[in-house]
Amino acid sequence: MFRKILILGGLLIFLAACNSTMKKTTDAVPAAPANAAISDTMLVKLKNGLTVLAKRDDRFPLVNVRLYVHAGSAYETPEIAGISHLLEHMVFKGTKKREPGQTAMDIESVGGSLNAATSFDYTVYYVEVPDKEWKLGMDVVTDMAFDAAIDPKELKSERKVVLAELERGEDTPGSRLFKSLQGMLWKGTSYEWPIIGYRETVEGFSSKDIHAYIDKFYQPQSMLLTVVGNIDPADIVAEADRLIGSRTNDREVIPPTTMDMPTTPIGPEFSVVKGKWNKVYLGAAFPIPGLKSAELAGLEMTAHLLGGDDTSRLYRKFKYEKRLVDDISISPLSLERSGFLYVNATLDSENVVEFWTELMKEFAHFDPKVFTDREIERARLNLEDSLFLTKETLSGLASKLGYFQFFEDGEEAEQNYLFALKHVDRKEMAEVFGRYLRPDRLVTAILVPESNGVSPEKLKEVTTAEWNGKAKTTEARAEQANGKEIIELPGGSKLVLLPDATLPYTAMSIYWTGGDGDVSENKQGLASLAAKALTRGTKKMSANEIEDFLSDHAANIGATSGRNLFALESKFPSRFSGKVLPLLKDVILNPAWRDEEIERAKQDQIAAIQRQEDRPLGLMFRHLFPYLFANAPYSYLSEGSIEGVQALKRQDAVAYWANQTREPFVLAVVGDYDRALVTQFAKDVAKSITTSAQKYVFKDVVWNTEREKTMTLPDRNQAHLLLTFPVPGKDDLDASAELNVLKAAFSGQSGLLFRDMRDKQGLGYTVTAILWQTRNDGLMALYIGTQPEKVEQALNGFHTVIADLQANPLPESEISRARNILTGDYYQEHQSLLSRSREASSLMAQGFDMDHKRKVIDRAQTVTAEEIRDLVRKYLNQDKAYLMKVVP
Repeated sequence: MFRKILILGGLLIFLAACNSTMKKTTDAVPAAPANAAISDTMLVKLKNGLTVLAKRDDRFPLVNVRLYVHAGSAYETPEIAGISHLLEHMVFKGTKKREPGQTAMDIESVGGSLNAATSFDYTVYYVEVPDKEWKLGMDVVTDMAFDAAIDPKELKSERKVVLAELERGEDTPGSRLFKSLQGMLWKGTSYEWPIIGYRETVEGFSSKDIHAYIDKFYQPQSMLLTVVGNIDPADIVAEADRLIGSRTNDREVIPPTTMDMPTTPIGPEFSVVKGKWNKVYLGAAFPIPGLKSAELAGLEMTAHLLGGDDTSRLYRKFKYEKRLVDDISISPLSLERSGFLYVNATLDSENVVEFWTELMKEFAHFDPKVFTDREIERARLNLEDSLFLTKETLSGLASKLGYFQFFEDGEEAEQNYLFALKHVDRKEMAEVFGRYLRPDRLVTAILVPESNGVSPEKLKEVTTAEWNGKAKTTEARAEQANGKEIIELPGGSKLVLLPDATLPYTAMSIYWTGGDGDVSENKQGLASLAAKALTRGTKKMSANEIEDFLSDHAANIGATSGRNLFALESKFPSRFSGKVLPLLKDVILNPAWRDEEIERAKQDQIAAIQRQEDRPLGLMFRHLFPYLFANAPYSYLSEGSIEGVQALKRQDAVAYWANQTREPFVLAVVGDYDRALVTQFAKDVAKSITTSAQKYVFKDVVWNTEREKTMTLPDRNQAHLLLTFPVPGKDDLDASAELNVLKAAFSGQSGLLFRDMRDKQGLGYTVTAILWQTRNDGLMALYIGTQPEKVEQALNGFHTVIADLQANPLPESEISRARNILTGDYYQEHQSLLSRSREASSLMAQGFDMDHKRKVIDRAQTVTAEEIRDLVRKYLNQDKAYLMKVVP
């Protein structure tokens, strides 16, 4: 997708519905008259060269503040590789006016969130706060960027955290692949080294080094401040001038030199790395121009048609028809000075050579004539759609606006891209493919299981034999409801209507009670298999026809299963309601359950199990519930075992679905929907399903007696600990409110765990708390990833924090912080249409009001320190704890 790696808030959007126009950039910063109308958008350059972009958006009581700095890993030298990323960490460790931890405390205490990110070409600092705290948000972001303290003691501690993060990346197949490819493709350039740097460089940085880096690159003229939300843009500009306007530039920031496309062969080059993996992870890359290239639209269209989604040519051939891969995709990564087209695949060892041979044939004989007009228009629609949907959240809108302004000098670049995309044809696709996808520019990295016999020599031989670099380049010739409603349906089902006309989209979530709860012990994984196979064909349409239909209409349909719930969800442009709703109805009432699709779903599920067990956290959470619980459905492996999944049959899925759909459902619809159509759809489905005479029963969990479990994953760097305690379920409103406050107090960058175990002791990169609740029961867990030799120290850290909470009431400032975090998270997490439809239908399916979570947050506002202390004493006792470890 278009520039998707650069954007932090998700994919970009096309603001076709935006009525405001960007104002001409000026140097003035006048105060707005008291009676002046509020302009939607202002773009102003301060006298010191810093650009301010402010946009009013009052959909949510929030403000998103971002500060972009033109300095990232590509501005480093090999000797200081990783310094940009380490600085990003250190800005949270104190400034000239804020002590370590105070930055996060200030933001989280008002219910906001904050973070930062380092890329190759830039670093961005951002916060999202309640709208009344917009001045605090701007103050914190500018304070972090301009006045970081870089205390040597804090640097020593944080260096350990970054090294732990580096080690964690080495444990992840995707990260390993990317690092290998960038070193092969960009050798000799500043894109060569990983953003996080190397162990030896990170270990060597001093406070003086980081301050020198700040002095060199953090010049106002190289920055962009973007503020989006319920604000007056004129106020933002005035405040920016007050905070930053007096800061000066003391040197010019010169971007790294432009990178030319390779003129001599760099490939085909292969790197095969053996390790303790269950699957083969393959990444292949071809260099392409940077993000300002006029050819990007053609490259993105070509990549999308070849491997952009489930309807693409390579996905259909290798995943669906030949069953050689678990997954395959192609996407462009466009950076400021260069980029690459990335082919990514996961597969089994025995299929590598056959897959690579067939892939090389595809590339050698590429001809855009194979794409139908329908496929091309579908790809064009989906690329445009990916731009539009980011407007759904303030974070996405702010990142989109900031990206275009920072890298391409304004929204005009977006219009230029859309114009270019509209005019991409087969001739242009043939030209860009022939120019950039060549075997002499191919680099490939592959992670393989230790027993695999694949050699780089063999793959190079196949490439040479099948692809001579002369790719063929033949040229080709509603109604809207006024407010929320709950409508009773036949058989006890319910329809919930929640209007939001901001975007021309409809989101629907249908929840049934059941899920794993409707599965016998010897059929573990069946609910998950049914969810995967349900949308793969009806009696009228094949799986491919459904995928084509959805892509033609920029729509999606997906099913999931849980311990006690089964869900079917969809999101689509509301203008296509009359076409998508009949398909949804057919999926529910007339699924085909074709044998070949069941087999493909089983293959996907087994591959997912294997991938989970290649990752430490995947392994931990896959086996957590069977370790903790002794009764169904909580003791199940939700995905099942490999042997169990292999034994499942078509008739198992048919019987499961017939039983599952007897239960009443709750359908929640959010967005700009056609009320008449969705109401008729809901009534038709409810009438057609035989409902159960007996209501589903949420079982109480039975905890196991074994209190400690250790799992081993060889050749990894970190140990992972999860200390778990039984707690009440959602039906206890008071306890739920107290538990949520406690979790918020534990978590976050200014949380109790983070401050003690990460900041003070440097025990790990990630330390947090987890709260999971079913209707009747729940668990609270404390997690940390740390070095193997620090396992006991980490456990003692958990015990110390808990003991302190048992002995002493939390200070009121901590309680206030936690309450505000809950409120802030609620608004931030519920901006998307699907998140709101999902919450309403899932809660009501469990027997709660749709606003149950809101009630928990309201009750949390009255939780006292004494109640928290009583809660910790009652539930977080060592004799009630379960310890799970994953170690190298």
